[in-house]
Amino acid sequence: MEEVVARDFLAEQSPDVVINIVDASNLERNLYLTTQFLEMGVPIVLALNMMDVAKDRGIEIDACKLSELLGVPVVPIIARTGEGTGQLIEQAIHLADSDREWLPRDISYGEDLDEVLMEMIPVIENSTPPLLINYYHPRFTAIKYLENDERILSRGRSEDDTVAEKLEKIVDTVSIHLKKTLDAYPEAIIADHRYGFIKSIARQGVVSHHIDSDRLYASDKIDKVLTNRFAGPVIMLAILFALYQFTFSWSELPVAWVETGFGWLGSMVDQFLPDGMVKSLIIAGAIDGVGSVLGFVPLIMFMFFGIAVLEDSGYLARVAFMMDRIFRFFGLHGSSVMPFIVSGGIAGGCAVPGVMATRTLRSPKERIATLLTVPFMNCGAKVPVLVLLIGAFFADHQALYMFLFTMLAWLVALVTAKFLRTTVLRGDATPFVMELPPYRFPTLQGLFIHTWERTWQYIKKAGTVILGISILLWALMTFPGLSSDEETAFSEARNSLLDSYPILVVQEIERDGVGSEPLSAKAMELKTKIFEMEGEKAGTALKRSIAGSIGLFFEPLSTYAGFDWRTNIAMLGGFAAKEIIISTLGTVYSLGDIGVDDTASLGERLVNDPGWNSVVAVSALIFIMFYAPCFVTVVCIAKEASWKWAFFSMAFNTVFAFLASVAVFQIGSLFN
Repeated sequence: MEEVVARDFLAEQSPDVVINIVDASNLERNLYLTTQFLEMGVPIVLALNMMDVAKDRGIEIDACKLSELLGVPVVPIIARTGEGTGQLIEQAIHLADSDREWLPRDISYGEDLDEVLMEMIPVIENSTPPLLINYYHPRFTAIKYLENDERILSRGRSEDDTVAEKLEKIVDTVSIHLKKTLDAYPEAIIADHRYGFIKSIARQGVVSHHIDSDRLYASDKIDKVLTNRFAGPVIMLAILFALYQFTFSWSELPVAWVETGFGWLGSMVDQFLPDGMVKSLIIAGAIDGVGSVLGFVPLIMFMFFGIAVLEDSGYLARVAFMMDRIFRFFGLHGSSVMPFIVSGGIAGGCAVPGVMATRTLRSPKERIATLLTVPFMNCGAKVPVLVLLIGAFFADHQALYMFLFTMLAWLVALVTAKFLRTTVLRGDATPFVMELPPYRFPTLQGLFIHTWERTWQYIKKAGTVILGISILLWALMTFPGLSSDEETAFSEARNSLLDSYPILVVQEIERDGVGSEPLSAKAMELKTKIFEMEGEKAGTALKRSIAGSIGLFFEPLSTYAGFDWRTNIAMLGGFAAKEIIISTLGTVYSLGDIGVDDTASLGERLVNDPGWNSVVAVSALIFIMFYAPCFVTVVCIAKEASWKWAFFSMAFNTVFAFLASVAVFQIGSLFN
């Protein structure tokens, strides 16, 4: 589908110039697309990329000779270092400024097909208006009919059903003739002749080999180990575990610095602003909400850096290759691997491009099964939540637990896909072929650019979308607040408490923090009681809020999974975006103080809360990983498939996640 989209764009928009980038180390295979551009008449500049790899393999390419034979500018480049890219852009601008017309190039397809093309072209040209003339030249339209291109056939029928029917009859006739005489169909013959055209060009002094072309290249030698049937998967799992070990080990100190910074910022605001709504909004809504999300920026950076190394080195393509055998067992296509990885199969991706990446799948049923299961992966929005809970309750084995939950995400996604492919999406599997790029040493510049781009997207989302939703949720967790009678009751209870202690003790409490003199035992006792009373008041106010009422409404059901009303509020916020879970928990435990120090991190607050323990944490992790995709992903599924499948994804995922969480909590509670 992505090839059809690209072709239709060129045909409909008629750009002034197209830069066609080809792999110089595999020139004959890569020039196939170039020949199609030439047949369309697209004004192209050919970029011979990876010239360094071609040189290492003993391949020499005469760019001037290739340019002469193809009739288009050819520029050798090495994209990873930038060599030749300046000249490439100059050539593209020059061609665009030349106002060159779209002039198609004819390629011979043998006597049988050439005669048929000569018969079809007048039929197209003599139709009124000429069939598909707004998109393609008549000869190219005729070739697409011979190739049985569904998109072209459909458009032809919609424009002129009579002409389209006549063309299809001509194609049927020649197809029957070729099947009888050559045991082949027109599309196969067309492909053979295109490769013949390419080979004839390559053999006219364009490509020369100075080293045995059959030798085993370095990438092939490495692949004999890394993609070995038995050793490959073990090495892959070891690399994944090493990535998590690297991420958690190196990010621990920077994460602590950021948390300390937000804690200091909150204390400064608390010290200088008077009590009231503005202070509550800034501390609970912004600092504790968004700060909880931004606190994981260092960890996200290290994780993205590790993934960029795997991606830029060419190893991720090997992961897709090795996973094909497993995916086929579960009813998916090998091409489904990349959407899974893009969505967070290693962690840190996004389900939206993952869903969009399913366009490469030709089978509609395999495509639907893939786009419904990619949201199970641990995307970049889920990673901070997983890190928060794992770091709080399983601090001694963070990398191990992150690795195990990643494996669990894959297992659940694949089992779900198998269930869908054997029920609502039954159908045959399609074959899988992919190109493995050579291994490359990533450049530091490339790694830093990829890391920063993804991290900046995370920061930008936290500072815009998450900030807005955090403020909205703060309002829902603040209003309508306590009634006047309840305010009076708490005020009277506080005054009564103060009256029960000597005036000197009360004055000692009021002076606390001004001097360095420690509090007396009586003063400490009074301070603790006041703290508990204020916590009770804040908790009651939170319960009376709109969000609190919603959380309490679902609590009788969510209790089976170990979630109290405060956790319910956070989970509801996660329907918008999974990062909201952290910001909402930060706001909830800031507004409804549970009796811990104000400077305590969110993880410490959860550990100290009697409603949380390791079993509840695992139950929450299971629910967060698998319940409904975020709102943007749901919209993307609707656009790529339909709203029926989007609503199915929300309902199916949420029901499954809740039942799994209930099972985990109930079984875990028996052994806890």
